[in-house]
Amino acid sequence: MPYPLCAILASRAAEDYAGLLGALIAGAGYVALNAKFPSERNARILEAAGCRCVLASTRAGEALDRLLAGAPHPLVVVVPDGEDLTALRERYPAHQFTGAAELAATPRLEEPAAVDENSLAYLMFTSGTTGSPKGVMVTHANVLHHLAVMWERYGVDENDRFSQIFDLTFDLSVFDMFACWGRGASLHVVPAKQQLAPAQFIVDHALSIWFSVPSVGVMLRGLRLLKPNAFPTLRWSLFCGERLPRDIAEAWQRAAPNAVIENLYGPTEVTIACTLYRWNSTESPARCVDGVVPIGAPYAGLAVAVVDEALRAVAPGERGELCVRGPQVSAGYWRDAAITADRFVAMSWDSGPQNRWYRTGDLAFFDDLGELIHCGRSDDQVKLRGFRIELGEVEHALREASGADAVAVIAWPVTALGATGLVGFVAGASIDVPALDADLRRRLPDYMVPAELVRLDRMPLNANGKIDKRALRTSLEGNDGDPK
Repeated sequence: MPYPLCAILASRAAEDYAGLLGALIAGAGYVALNAKFPSERNARILEAAGCRCVLASTRAGEALDRLLAGAPHPLVVVVPDGEDLTALRERYPAHQFTGAAELAATPRLEEPAAVDENSLAYLMFTSGTTGSPKGVMVTHANVLHHLAVMWERYGVDENDRFSQIFDLTFDLSVFDMFACWGRGASLHVVPAKQQLAPAQFIVDHALSIWFSVPSVGVMLRGLRLLKPNAFPTLRWSLFCGERLPRDIAEAWQRAAPNAVIENLYGPTEVTIACTLYRWNSTESPARCVDGVVPIGAPYAGLAVAVVDEALRAVAPGERGELCVRGPQVSAGYWRDAAITADRFVAMSWDSGPQNRWYRTGDLAFFDDLGELIHCGRSDDQVKLRGFRIELGEVEHALREASGADAVAVIAWPVTALGATGLVGFVAGASIDVPALDADLRRRLPDYMVPAELVRLDRMPLNANGKIDKRALRTSLEGNDGDPK
């Protein structure tokens, strides 16, 4: 395969899905880009992955133009629905373009390429602490284990109708696509304009399997759309990506009385999801902690442990870092051996043949029934609306955009259910808030842009000379500073 990784500039078009399948059938892994993301971020991912081939539909429009203008090297650009690519060829002569006519004249692949199960199925870029996204290497074997568990658990068949609300840059989209296609079911892509309030979409498409972040349920309840028996066709309702509030599980169960609700948990590094908890309307409310549904037990074939800072297993009921072992643990980080060695580790107390654990950075404990309870993050990574965000990456963008050396970003406000926004602090610089906000939006996806920007004369420091983020949170509690 001349292009081991093919980039998909995704815009929720049918061509995106066909191109993704085509790349896999041809023996390549895929790298998802997002037409809604800043072109600078897409270009960084393209360069980091070394992709020489990009597929995009005409729906990507200006996003493709911007990507090509900033591309780090010449590309083979496939536009499956492009009838006339003359203008693109004239504007970007360094790139090679293939449109609908060329594809029609290309011999069809008679059979799928032979693929080693340990080769990359996809390279998924997540927020990185160094200011650049980091790529998680997920193999075919990783995905196949996940799908085998899901197919058996959910009894998927050709009559099922799946939702697809996640962008392809969110690894939860992999479940939607391949759990569906692998059993001949139908995939129903939620249009962008309905993503925040998809109630009517669920009804109109008679969906049977729903998968989203809990924030969608929060939004629907706020709009009074989680009415009793609103979604009678659903037989499975799955939530992942952030902590599931108990009251949302209860409201969703009333709206989908024929559905079984499950709360899934899993970082990208452990392939989509690795633990799950089945909601029971009678017993589960009492099992919730701080109003949050448990994340349950690991998938068959996986193991979990809760450890202290020395990587020693803690006693049941004690909080520690959640670690996961097994066939879904990914190959590590793309071209970053140091971070891979730090996060994928062997445990001194594990004498088994698969002693390779992923340190999630999430805090958890086992309750008295042996169920896992998620307690938030142990580092500067947060989740907003299901998106994983490294605060270090946002701080890097804020530092560059403002020209200030002393900057900080904190998750605020924070409730028992997790963070709901970001606040950025800039010290010493005279800032034009609207201009800085606009600059950040050119550098970062919308969900990573701080909702507030605060200018300080100087940053508070702790006893170690580091920025005192606790003091910054206190200042917000007291409404100090000059918020946007």
